[in-house]
Amino acid sequence: MKPQEIQSEALRVLREGGTILYPTDTVWGLGCDATNPEAVAKIYEIKKRADSKSLVLLACDLDMVAKYVKEVPSIAVDLVEVNDAPMTIIYPQAICGQADAPGDRWHLAHNTVAEDGSVGIRIPLMDWCKDLVFKLGRPIVSTSANISGEPTPQRFSDIPQEIKDAVDFVVPPSIDTQSTGKASQILKVGLRGEIEIIRK
Repeated sequence: MKPQEIQSEALRVLREGGTILYPTDTVWGLGCDATNPEAVAKIYEIKKRADSKSLVLLACDLDMVAKYVKEVPSIAVDLVEVNDAPMTIIYPQAICGQADAPGDRWHLAHNTVAEDGSVGIRIPLMDWCKDLVFKLGRPIVSTSANISGEPTPQRFSDIPQEIKDAVDFVVPPSIDTQSTGKASQILKVGLRGEIEIIRK
């Protein structure tokens, strides 16, 4: 399959509520439409992980982030503008749950958000991945492709066959040209400019 065909198939699966195994700018991830709670539940099931834990999401830019949190702190804008390494920002006050109007389902699935109402979002430094999110038009879940409690696979070859068999579509490893093999740094920001380093 050509890169464009691969992306088209990944988009089809995401739009239909399926799960994908795909490369990101950090490590290989398990993904789905982050506004679809049933799809998100499948991710937790594949990872054998309690859904009381939150998930990292990917957005294509800050404009997309702004659609899913009540306010983007100015410090987060500054961080994104100067960032040159994979960075996940935990934003307060995610917009999730039931949509406001019938047919409007573009709120984050409740099972992507932490108990305190925050959500971790990264703008990936990988063109293929960012373009996938842009074309879907809403955030994609990005959680490491491992069973909960087991080591995070750094490369495609490290991913357990159990994981590969469980998803609806596996992106071919030939697409992986920009993964670092390392998890991103995680920063938690507040509306008053507070920054807490969760992971360096």
